[in-house]
Amino acid sequence: MSNSIYATIARQDGLLKELQVVANNIANTNTTGYKTDRAVFAEYVMATGENSPSLSIGGLAGHSFDLTQGTVKFTGGQFDLAIQGDGFFAVETDAGQRLTRAGAFQLSSEGELIAPDGARVLSDGSTPIQIPIEAENVQIAGDGTISSKTGLIARIGVFTPEGQLQRDTDTRFIAEGGVQQSETASVLQGALEASNASPVLEVSRMIEVQRAYEAGQTVMEQEHQRITQFISTVRDR
Repeated sequence: MSNSIYATIARQDGLLKELQVVANNIANTNTTGYKTDRAVFAEYVMATGENSPSLSIGGLAGHSFDLTQGTVKFTGGQFDLAIQGDGFFAVETDAGQRLTRAGAFQLSSEGELIAPDGARVLSDGSTPIQIPIEAENVQIAGDGTISSKTGLIARIGVFTPEGQLQRDTDTRFIAEGGVQQSETASVLQGALEASNASPVLEVSRMIEVQRAYEAGQTVMEQEHQRITQFISTVRDR
C-alpha cells in the first residue's frame, strides 16, 4: 500500500471521529449543563527511508471542552440550581465522584438531594446532603448555603477541577487531578444552565467535515484507479 493511501486513511479516520464529536454536540444542544466537545489531533512523523521524505500522519490525541457558561433559564423549581461563574456541582455515582453543571436536582424518599438518576449531590465537605422532610420554605443562597425556617441545613459544594477533565457522560466529568472549592462562583436557585453548544455553528462544522471526508474518499478512489491501471499496464507487457 502506498504512503499516500496510508496518509489518506489516517485522515479519513480522524475526520470520522471528529464527525462523531460534532454529531454528539448537535444531539445535546438542548441538554441542560452540556459543554461543547472538540476533537484534538496530533501529528505523527515517521521516517520512510534514508534518502526519502518523512511521512506525516495525523491522529486523535484527545478532547477539549468549551466550559463557557450557557444561558441561564429561570424555572422556579425549588431544587433547580445553576452556577454563575466557574465551577461544578459534585455528585456521587456508583463509579465515583463526578462533576456536573446540570443542576436539575430533587429530593429522594429519604430526604437526600439527588440528580434524576439517583446520584447524590455532595456538600462542600463532599458528603451527601440530607434535607429534613419537615423542612419548609427551603432556600439556597448564592454561596450554596441551604436553610429553612428552622435554620441552616447544609452547604452545597461548588468545585473547580485540578488539571484536565475527562468526559464521563454527556453532562458529567471526571477530575483525575482532584478538585478544590470555588471561591468565586455563586449558586442560583430556581434556574438551570442551558447547553452552550450552538446548533448553527455545529451544523456548519458538520458540513465542513463531511466535505473534507468526501474529498479524501475521492483521493483514495483516484489512487486505487492509478494503482490498478499501473498493475494492468505492467501485466500486459
